[in-house]
Amino acid sequence: MSTPTADSARASLEAVRTEIAKAVVGQDPAVTGLVVALLCRGHVLLEGVPGVAKTLLVRALSATLELDTKRVQFTPDLMPSDVTGSLVYDSRSSEFSFQPGPVFTNLLLADEINRTPPKTQASLLEAMEERQVTVDGTPRPLPEPFLVAATQNPVEYEGTYPLPEAQLDRFLLKLTVPLPGRQDEVDILTRHAQGFSPRDLDAAGLRPAAGPADLEAARIAVAKTAVSPEVTGYIVDICRATRESPSLSLGVSPRGATALLSTSRAWAWLTGRDYVIPDDVKALALPTLRHRVQLRPEAEMEGVTADSVINSVLAHLPVPR
Repeated sequence: MSTPTADSARASLEAVRTEIAKAVVGQDPAVTGLVVALLCRGHVLLEGVPGVAKTLLVRALSATLELDTKRVQFTPDLMPSDVTGSLVYDSRSSEFSFQPGPVFTNLLLADEINRTPPKTQASLLEAMEERQVTVDGTPRPLPEPFLVAATQNPVEYEGTYPLPEAQLDRFLLKLTVPLPGRQDEVDILTRHAQGFSPRDLDAAGLRPAAGPADLEAARIAVAKTAVSPEVTGYIVDICRATRESPSLSLGVSPRGATALLSTSRAWAWLTGRDYVIPDDVKALALPTLRHRVQLRPEAEMEGVTADSVINSVLAHLPVPR
């Protein structure tokens, strides 16, 4: 089998977006965000009220990629070992053997991640950052590629545990999944009336459109996407401006700046360019940075949001030509 070229890999990932649209209506920014995260070896946090197809979106992505996928439903009684795995005593051999947890997969769907206590949430920290899990002092590498796609309900909902800043920072993107517009909702109901079932994606016609080789070819091409010193400086200025905002108690860290560089490159490559322009940075600024800042309590009481602060920064900073 021939190695995919950059162009064929881009076509395959465009086909992934087309396939997902067979199951999910009107959530194009979230679909694009998931593809960008795959290209950047990052993780995604999907936030929205119940019933807006967050879980369906990840399941549809899994159906269009030739990747191993596992799902964990996060609940208040879930233990860290239920995610990472544990040592199990084998009476036949009189030895302990490691039983891998669901984290040993390519695409992990962490469903309703903020409905489990912080101790279990933290079990994913090493996996997301180091691509390994340490059990009983032994590090065990995870498969490649590895992506955590977590869903959560808004934090003001009952029975939720807010994710700590350290964990939020491990997510490359935080994508908001809004309620659909009227026409999109009409389309959703029409599909259901015609027999669509979110539990049977094969019947919806979803087919694998890309595999690990396409993903690797795409990642190599993204890494070659040129970034001018002016654009690099623009990214740094955006992040530094958040640290000086009177509405924020915590601005974007240097890790956030490198994340914005990565996502801007991926978006530029997906749109068919081998160089990054300021519009690419603007397009990815909100999903890349919104979860990396912390509002002051008084600003929050006045109705200020992370998105509004970042939009204000983008509006006031001079854009390089």
